[in-house]
Amino acid sequence: MRLNLRAVEERVAPLGGRESYDREFIFDLLLAYGKPQGNVTRLRNGSLSVADDKTTEVAQKNVVYFKETTGDPLAEIDELRSSPTVVRYRTRFVIVTDYNELLAVDTKTGENLMIPIRDIDQHFTFFLPWAGMEKAQYVSEAHADVKAAERMGKLFDELLATNPGLLEQTHGRHALHVFFTRLLFCFFAEDTEIFTAGQFTNAVGSHTQDDGSDVDDFLAAVFTALDTEDPASKPKHLASFPYVNGRLFAMGPNQTVPAFTKAARDMLIALGTLNWSEINPDIFGSMFQAIVTPGKRSDLGQHYTSVPNILKTIEPLFLDDLRDQFDTGFDSVRKLEALLKRISAIKVFDPACGSGNFLVIAYKELRRLEHAILERLAELDDKHRVLFAESRINIENFHGLEIDDFAVEVAILSLWIAKHQMNKEFREKFNIAIPLIPLKEAGHVQQGNATRVDWNEVCPNDGGEIYLISNPPYVGSSMQTREQKTEFKSVFGARSFSANLDYISLWFVKGSDYIRGSRAQLAFVTTNSVSQGDHVGLMFPTVLSGGVEIGFAYTSFKWENNAKRNAGVTVAVIGLRNASSAPKYIHTNGLRIAASNINGYLADGPNVYMSRRASPLGAGMPRMVRGSQPSDGGHLIMEPAERDHLTSNAPEVLPYIKRYAGAADFINDIERYCLWIEPRQAQGAMSIPALESRFARVAEFRSDRNDKSTQDFASKPWQFKQPAYKPTDSILVPSTSSARREYIPLGFIGSDTVVSNLAYAVYDAEPWTFALLTSSQHVAWARAVGGQMKSDYRYSNTIVYNNFPVPPLSDAVKEDLTIAALRVLDVREYHCERTLAELYDPSKMPDDLREAHAEVDALVDSIYSKRGYETDEQRLTDLFAMYERMTADEAATAPAKKTRGARK
Repeated sequence: MRLNLRAVEERVAPLGGRESYDREFIFDLLLAYGKPQGNVTRLRNGSLSVADDKTTEVAQKNVVYFKETTGDPLAEIDELRSSPTVVRYRTRFVIVTDYNELLAVDTKTGENLMIPIRDIDQHFTFFLPWAGMEKAQYVSEAHADVKAAERMGKLFDELLATNPGLLEQTHGRHALHVFFTRLLFCFFAEDTEIFTAGQFTNAVGSHTQDDGSDVDDFLAAVFTALDTEDPASKPKHLASFPYVNGRLFAMGPNQTVPAFTKAARDMLIALGTLNWSEINPDIFGSMFQAIVTPGKRSDLGQHYTSVPNILKTIEPLFLDDLRDQFDTGFDSVRKLEALLKRISAIKVFDPACGSGNFLVIAYKELRRLEHAILERLAELDDKHRVLFAESRINIENFHGLEIDDFAVEVAILSLWIAKHQMNKEFREKFNIAIPLIPLKEAGHVQQGNATRVDWNEVCPNDGGEIYLISNPPYVGSSMQTREQKTEFKSVFGARSFSANLDYISLWFVKGSDYIRGSRAQLAFVTTNSVSQGDHVGLMFPTVLSGGVEIGFAYTSFKWENNAKRNAGVTVAVIGLRNASSAPKYIHTNGLRIAASNINGYLADGPNVYMSRRASPLGAGMPRMVRGSQPSDGGHLIMEPAERDHLTSNAPEVLPYIKRYAGAADFINDIERYCLWIEPRQAQGAMSIPALESRFARVAEFRSDRNDKSTQDFASKPWQFKQPAYKPTDSILVPSTSSARREYIPLGFIGSDTVVSNLAYAVYDAEPWTFALLTSSQHVAWARAVGGQMKSDYRYSNTIVYNNFPVPPLSDAVKEDLTIAALRVLDVREYHCERTLAELYDPSKMPDDLREAHAEVDALVDSIYSKRGYETDEQRLTDLFAMYERMTADEAATAPAKKTRGARK
């Protein structure tokens, strides 16, 4: 059952404020969030629950692990959150209660809840994912990391001011970058038992002058000591500093330590007083990179990818399968040992790794799975209590490619930090310490331009289990540099390509080439525009060639985090693999939907590609045109006050004035006017003095344009550059519309209104056409193939409307559609005091209007299927199949005609 927020709140309310609670609480809670009665009944009857005389435990895969306790709930939940059973069931929420206090953990986001159980109704939003409503901001992204990065930035600025000549040196900026990675390691090391507590900060405070004059020499000595293996070869006051290795502290000729001031020394010591033990390397690396990159400081934290978003790539790509194997082998020593062997051989490769956050999360998740396997093996067989003293998940299996040299250093450092954090968890579980230093692994993170470098040189595709994960750069075709444009030829080689491709296409093409014919798979976060509009046909025929298919996809979602300036971009996740019988899934609106095939529009349908089509594919559909474009500098357009002033002073202009409407005007009922003059009226209009100055300004504007087509129209200043108006009633279709709306707010306009180029018009339209266009069937099609501007619908007559498959309609069906359409229009008229923006706001939409649209939807759906539809994904499956049939029939019946339909 799918519920809205208000419904969930109302259903949870009765659970709050009770006098007492018992084991029925968890079942009532699940029902309140819409979980099926049958599933909850099976849980209640014990098919997936365990109970003894003391406690009750309830486990449902992907949903909940619930445990009642008579002990300390906090101690219980700390033990449970990473237990093998919780890992096995992949439970979204772990809940522990003594029926006085309730503690819960969201295992996906890391959020915690600790409340009196009787206050459950006040915290109902915590469990909203059960009702399919993910939180817009999944997790508080460690504000301590932001604070630390900001303080690092102040020190960076102070050192730049103190060392003005440093950046002029050939390797000056790189040297400063390396210096800051060393500081970060030292701060982390002294707070996490790699060094002794406070060792580095105390040494700086004890052995340097207050004015900072000798800090650079002292730090150079410390770094040398950290790179020296024999304690006897170190100065006595630095002999206690351990040997780190891993090239991090190697003092070569290009590894200068900057000079310090008193202020810089004070900042350094203040940074050392922060608690760095819980630093999140997956987040801090991106922030730290912004600190030292020119022009990026204001975007602090904006473009790191939050952990839940990274999990959208790695879970369906490989983690879900590994967890399934863990589940099926939960009681078998042999199967668990085989799984350990498998995960120890997995290689992960990020060909645009930035500061390494994708690699870090993948490493941590594999380590957590390893820990759960080891715990379970120890439970099954005592001899497995100490299998080995090292993790089998080797950093050497994590490969990265990044163009920025500093990001490469941070990525390597982030992997080391992540390893130490997981070693600490290993020690807590098994009482075995795995020392981080001397560093034995450095990973395979390399500097290079991913579009130029052979990926097999970075991560050889040797036939093993390799997973590519990344968030490559998005750069639209018009924003690409000359150098980036040349990279397309390098990637495509002899294959043809369009100059309108997004820069991220290069990663998809190279990734497809890399995995083709092998076991390797990939999942990239991408701007959602690659799977919309023209771009689908430009990129996916190359990507989905030679047996490569889309194995899973997340449709458009807002990529948000809790950084100071939220990036707020709209993205998708696309997973590629070689053709397989394994299930395919589309993730959308909190649901996972099985698909027979996922096409480039991220819909369940055949691999068809829309191209710009000159006339409608649908039988008997009227023509739709873009509205009239003035190209006038605004001088043919008037606000109401301008119109009133003009007509009061020169009434003779009234025959030349018409209402003027674009998308925003129509939706928000904004009144505007234009001068519309037919060629036969031109001489009369030109002779009116009140219009003469306007025409002069139009001519001047057009003459100053760079394009010749506009310049040519300077001789006709009275005319729109691209006139499309017809003096008939018409349907206005907005070119853009908020994706929040369930329906596109299109509608009829009178014969005296000129549609602007920011909307489309169907002239001589009949109500049955309105019914088709306002239906959920058409909205689903527009969402899939039309593209979006940010998250708003972007409509196109040539892509959306002309390719919309409409079967032949009988007169009886058209009559039924007409009646349903008129009902919608009548209800709108009843609410005429409200704008279309207000009427189609999903939170304010009148019930009678919603009911009228539901009647249209049911009628239009019946044209396409007799079984009805529950989701837009089902509608798209039938629409794409019909599109494929209709274009094939069209090609077969007109073999000599050059059509612009599907390309496969």
